[in-house]
Amino acid sequence: MLIRLVGLTSLTDYFLIVSARSAKHVKAVAEAVLIDARQRKFPRYSAEGINQGNWGLLDYGDVVVHVFQNPIREFYDLEGLWSEAPRETFSASMLAEIEAAQEPEEGPEEDEI
Repeated sequence: MLIRLVGLTSLTDYFLIVSARSAKHVKAVAEAVLIDARQRKFPRYSAEGINQGNWGLLDYGDVVVHVFQNPIREFYDLEGLWSEAPRETFSASMLAEIEAAQEPEEGPEEDEI
């Protein structure tokens, strides 16, 4: 979910909120964002919580990326906290990529072993 915060807070312009299935998945998603952003030369101001695996926060100034395990995402409910903020839409091709990434992989998750 991409929440537009322009004019609502001076912290950032957008929150990108994504879910992960396990601690290992939080780390993998966050690391993929870090690598892609580095290749695109986006300046990163902070990266927090990635190694703990419950909630990773990547601060790129205009965009803050939150990678949550589902129970943590539900507990903090950033979508509810910012319910007055508009939601951005994704293109059809981006939605297809998002849906494909949500399909469970074969084999047990790290937390299940």
